[in-house]
Amino acid sequence: MATFSLNGERREIDVPDAHPLLWVLREHFALTGTKFGCGIGQCGACTVHLNGQPIRSCQTPVSAAEGAEVMTIEGVTAQGTHSVQQAWIAEQVPQCGYCQSGQIMSAIALLAARPTPTDEEIDQFMSGNICRCGAYNSIRRAIHTASEIQAGQVTTDDASAGGGSDR
Repeated sequence: MATFSLNGERREIDVPDAHPLLWVLREHFALTGTKFGCGIGQCGACTVHLNGQPIRSCQTPVSAAEGAEVMTIEGVTAQGTHSVQQAWIAEQVPQCGYCQSGQIMSAIALLAARPTPTDEEIDQFMSGNICRCGAYNSIRRAIHTASEIQAGQVTTDDASAGGGSDR
């Protein structure tokens, strides 16, 4: 039995301790925004936050969540009002979209640690998230735009109108 906070709600689940958190989220709690990509923790599609830190849920046993706070893409904001979500829309990042929940979760963690990251810091931090479509330049621009939104340098309306970062 594992007990943890999931997107702000206390949850209990009775599965073997070694059961991957990814499958608990998808199969038991119907939170399918977190994707299965490679299954070996290399692609980042399954990224969620555990106590505010990005982790690969496909390789994390549910026992690691005991007493912790787990946040999935569904827990960011349902209205799409988080600065990273707004920037993703403004910079038109998604192509196929498969990796985007993991990309967004990693970007949120990056901006929490480094509110104004450099291109090099973005590239290094995001290197564990693979995008099949190669949207890396758009992702980098969106992270800069989200940083500007968070700093109050642009509004979400400015960002949506293309007034965000020119990188």
